[in-house]
Order: sequence, then C-alpha cells, then structure tokens
Amino acid sequence: MGRADLTNREWSLLEQHLPPSGGRGGRWGDHRTVINGNLFRVRTGVPWRHLPERYGAWKTVYERHRRWSADGTWDQLLHAVQAKADLTARIDWGMIGVDSMSCRAHQHAAGARKARPRVPKQGATPRNHRPDEGLGRSRGGLTSKIHLAGEGCCRPLSLLLTPGQWGDAPQMIEVLDRIRVPRLLGGRPRTRPGHVSGDKAYSSRRNRRYLPRRGIKHTIPEPRDQRANRKRRDSAGGRPADFDREHYRRRNEVERTINRLKNPRAVATRYAKRAYVFHGTVTAAVIRLWLRP
Repeated sequence: MGRADLTNREWSLLEQHLPPSGGRGGRWGDHRTVINGNLFRVRTGVPWRHLPERYGAWKTVYERHRRWSADGTWDQLLHAVQAKADLTARIDWGMIGVDSMSCRAHQHAAGARKARPRVPKQGATPRNHRPDEGLGRSRGGLTSKIHLAGEGCCRPLSLLLTPGQWGDAPQMIEVLDRIRVPRLLGGRPRTRPGHVSGDKAYSSRRNRRYLPRRGIKHTIPEPRDQRANRKRRDSAGGRPADFDREHYRRRNEVERTINRLKNPRAVATRYAKRAYVFHGTVTAAVIRLWLRP
C-alpha cells in the first residue's frame, strides 16, 4: 500500500457513497484503486501518464476523475465525510475563518478550448464550470485563487475557485453560502456557523450587513481608510465596527488550513486546463484532510 492510499477505515467511509459499478458501459475498474491513483497524483503532482502501474491504466484514473469532477461525485463524497464528522461532533462550528490562497498556474493549464465542455454520456454542462476557466493574470503571471471557509479543526468546509486577480471581499458571501453539511439523523443541512472571522480584505458594508441578517456574529477588523471615512461623516458614518481581539486570535486556524491544503503539489500548482477538473482535484485533497483521524 502506498503512502497516500486509503486505509480500510477510510475506504469504509467512502465505499457506500460511490456510484454503482457496472451498467450499460460495462463493469468499471475497482473504485478503490482508482481513488488511490487520484490521491497519489494529487499529492505528487505527476503527469497522468506517469502514474505507477499499481493503479492500473492512467487513462482510466484520469477519465474517472474528470467524470466525477463534472457530475459532482467528488462534492458528494466531501459532504458525506463532513456529515459523518458532524454526527460525531468532530466539527468546530464555534469559529469559521474565511480566507483565500493563490495557486500558480503551470503553462500547460492555459489554452483550453473555447467550446463549453459537456458531462460524459449526459450532454449537460459540468458543475463548477467557469467560462473564464478560473484563470487570471496577476503580478506572478497566470494564477487561480481558491477561496475557502475553514472550521476550527483546520479543515475546509467549502471552497470557491476564481481567477487570481479577483478580490476577496466580493466572494465571502458565496463561500459562506456553499457551506452545506447534511444531517445523517434527519433535518435540513447545517449551513450557519456561530462566528465568522476575516482579515481586513473582507471589510465591506455588504459583508457586514449580510452576516447579522443571518444571525452570524463576526470579527473583521476595519481598515484605516474606512475608519477615517466613517469619522469624517460624523453621525452619518454609523457606529464603529465591533472587534473582539480574543476571537481574532483564532485567525491562525484558517491560515493553518491553507497551509495543509497547499501541501499537495497538484493543488499548490495548477496543471488542469478546465476549471471544473481543477476544482475536483482540490476537492479530492480536501476529502483527504477530512478522512484523517
């Protein structure tokens, strides 16, 4: 068994949520072997053709990854693992941190076809498809940005892929709206954390109005220019933003989450041309974090 391969305990958490093998197209290759091949590739970042022979044909591993990225199977596996962790009280909902990380895009990530991709055998548009393919030019060249919400145990609850030059504040609401942890004992999925923290980049009037409307407490420092603007307008500027230093000390948790997520080489550097394929790669890395005891 390789270093990145699933243990028997981890496989038992995923097996029941995988698509059934067989059907009109014939019997699929072993799911466990294919997932182990994907996890090896995510960890090492090797080209698909260089996968070790113990994972079978590289084409099988790649096509399964692309199909599951398109139809949302990776997202379903992530929600299933999160639901199991929530059932055993292994999710810290007390403080959710929102932050972003930039991923340098390899030169092979550019040049995707302009035609809209399709889900294999279905003809529908893949989930998480972006017309801009999540690529943008910043000072470092072609980059993609991953926005995420991390819980107190340093694991991502949701993620969003955008071009590298996009700002952080406009993406905060969508990242929080993507938090959706099913309840295995019945009821609506859990979507609302108790407290949200963000750095100065997330300080905007839109975000500060959105969080109290949902009943979410927040700790976001006010930048100097916004503070000066508010004071200049006197009473029309409104009250100063609440800021709890003790809560903000836990800001390091989301930064540690990003450090753990950037350990896999296929996440730190983007090689995929299509945004939905890279989103599937990042989701597979997040699933790996949730499977660890």
